[in-house]
Amino acid sequence: MSVDSTTELAAIIGQARERRDDSFGRVITYSPKVFIPLTQLCRDVCHYCTFAQPPSRLKAAYMTLDEVLAVAREGQAAGCTEALLTLGEKPELRYKAAREWLKENGFSSTVEYVVAACKAIIKETNLIPHVNAGTLSRAELRQLRSVMGSFGLMLESGSPALLARDGAHFGSPDKKPWRRLTTLARAGRLKIPTTTGLLLGIGEDRKQRISDLKNIARLHVRYGHIQEVIIQNFRAKPGTRMASWPDVSVQDLLWTIAAARLILPADISIQAPPNLSPDDLLLLANSGLNDWGGVSPVTPDHVNPEAPWPEIVRLSAATEAAGKVLRARLPVYAKYLNDSDWLDYCIRPRCLEVTDSEGRVRSEQWRAGELGSDFPAVTASPALLNQDRKIQKILDRRRRGEALEHNDVVRLFETVDIDRQAVYECANELRSEQVGETVTFVVNRNINYTNVCKYSCAFCAFSKGLPKSEGRERPYDISGHELARRASEAWSLGATEVCLQGGIHPGYDGNTYRTIVEAVKTAEPDMHVHAFSPLELHHGAETLGLDIEDYLRILMKVGLDTVPGTAAEILDDQVRAKICPDKLSAGQWLDTMAAAHRVGLRSTATIMFGHVDHAEHWATHLLAVRQLQLQTGGFTEFVPLPFVAREAPLYRRGLARPGPTREESRGMHAIARIILGDVIRNIQASWTKLGPAEALHCLNIGVNDLGGCLMNESISRAAGAGHGQCWSPAAMQSAILDVGRVPLQRTTLYGSPADERKAQIQAEPLQILPLEQPIAKFKAEKKLA
Repeated sequence: MSVDSTTELAAIIGQARERRDDSFGRVITYSPKVFIPLTQLCRDVCHYCTFAQPPSRLKAAYMTLDEVLAVAREGQAAGCTEALLTLGEKPELRYKAAREWLKENGFSSTVEYVVAACKAIIKETNLIPHVNAGTLSRAELRQLRSVMGSFGLMLESGSPALLARDGAHFGSPDKKPWRRLTTLARAGRLKIPTTTGLLLGIGEDRKQRISDLKNIARLHVRYGHIQEVIIQNFRAKPGTRMASWPDVSVQDLLWTIAAARLILPADISIQAPPNLSPDDLLLLANSGLNDWGGVSPVTPDHVNPEAPWPEIVRLSAATEAAGKVLRARLPVYAKYLNDSDWLDYCIRPRCLEVTDSEGRVRSEQWRAGELGSDFPAVTASPALLNQDRKIQKILDRRRRGEALEHNDVVRLFETVDIDRQAVYECANELRSEQVGETVTFVVNRNINYTNVCKYSCAFCAFSKGLPKSEGRERPYDISGHELARRASEAWSLGATEVCLQGGIHPGYDGNTYRTIVEAVKTAEPDMHVHAFSPLELHHGAETLGLDIEDYLRILMKVGLDTVPGTAAEILDDQVRAKICPDKLSAGQWLDTMAAAHRVGLRSTATIMFGHVDHAEHWATHLLAVRQLQLQTGGFTEFVPLPFVAREAPLYRRGLARPGPTREESRGMHAIARIILGDVIRNIQASWTKLGPAEALHCLNIGVNDLGGCLMNESISRAAGAGHGQCWSPAAMQSAILDVGRVPLQRTTLYGSPADERKAQIQAEPLQILPLEQPIAKFKAEKKLA
């Protein structure tokens, strides 16, 4: 290659690499797969292929379902998530052996058998089928759509010359370009996530490759279904008609990868098989690709048996040498997981079950609220990389107190590995500067006065309908006498606060909430009443026809002290439309909080994350909370609440992820400190959802408050959390000391409790209190004057 050509190639690769980085950041992905060659019979006779074999060279025309499942189970045990079913095209049209096998086994076609194999894999394993079954009719694609995550069909080349007598595709009717493009278009019309690609060096030229890439781009612009394009280099194989053909040069491969990145839409992944260029992995990683394709720890590449897969550790090292991080993905890409139109109801839940908020494979089994959920990661752990300068600049800006834009916050949430460590370190530094080494907690009691609710939030396992008794608990509605009893019992054990929340009972009105406050204050006048989410306040005001501020003043007059900032969920109306469509909008929640602050009520703020939400939604939420705090100064603390999925309807219906990953949860706490800490000093960890050990870990990444002892916490428990209903003050203080921090009991407003309150705790060890749950309807005995 001449100097000019080398310079030109370097320039093209540089442009491609920059475009790749803008779209995909620091991550290069791969799919941990198991390769299942369902049949090696094929009616085509491609002159470079060793995969296709005649019946005489095979022990059977097709793998049996038992053989398929044996390979699939081995792959699952090795941590694979993809079952790649590869097969020859339409073998029954050429071979009697194929027709006889299918008939004997009760199948009318190869496609029908592929469907059966996919069903068996779905039933017996957690793998997600990716099917390479050749050119297919619309009806055949419809059959397969319900049992696969994605579909693969290499265009290879659109050159008609390859069909001539001396061409690589002579005698291969399924390699006619129009047939392959037609199948790709059919897949698009059926909304099937699709992989395609080019095979380089089989007789085409660069002009043809550019034309093919443009055709692929047009298909994607029309249908949006091309998830990745494979740029595969030809390798000559002994025993084929093209055995003497030269292999594609690495320069030609790099040029085509770069051209694909520059021609194709930015959201399409570019892949190059690492096993076909094992000595050039670093060059490939720097050329514009963002994916290595499927890599199997179990099975060989049956299409290229002479080229073994690189070990994941070696692939990870090459990726890191290029300044990137290797991450596992599913056979179906992230952008198709969030829209139910793209995946069948039996496929999408299994995808959501194993992915994080960015659609990549979860690297650990940690689950919010669950005991014993922590198991070793299934992917390799990358070595240290150089820190991302952009991330460091964002963090330095926050250290200087500069405001961040939305895309900056998104970038923080999407950090990985050493960049995430930099986020943690920054959060801990800011925590130390803003609040010191003290860790605060409050002695309180939760009283959830009813679980009857007229709303049906998809994430909530706590609320119950009036006439039903399904679920972990029966509907209940406690009496004013019981409210008073619980408040007095808590006071006797040293509590300074009761937190009062419940479902939106259709029989409640604004008078009911007033009577609830009065019941507590009558029993214990000095007890701090922290009560009623914005949704309850909105409901109370609306039922009485009052302005929200007027209604809040009435509640304050009878003893309401502060307001919990729950029901925020995610302050993005697109997310709320999926998880709580009939609840307050994001704007209504913010307006209600602003009204509370205007009348002199302080409140907390929360975020409930890890379900159908993503980094851009989290950024929107944090910035909305920050903006309101700058206006009112009314928030006392910010509390990240990881989604506890086990009993949540949204999760049980297969419509949500199983909560955030542990790193996402830690990231939320750290980034909350970074974004909010200068205006909301206190960042709290919810130990009922995280567990005490994880909550204590969060003290090193920005958290300074462990919330309340929460005698009788029941909302997280209803969702499936198993971390208990109480963490005694003595045990909490001891745990804080054990991690080298200074425990400090606080009031709801972060003041110091009276000495007699602290003495009461020492005198009476806190225990989980047994609850009565009367189901007689709570009635407001007093009406507003």
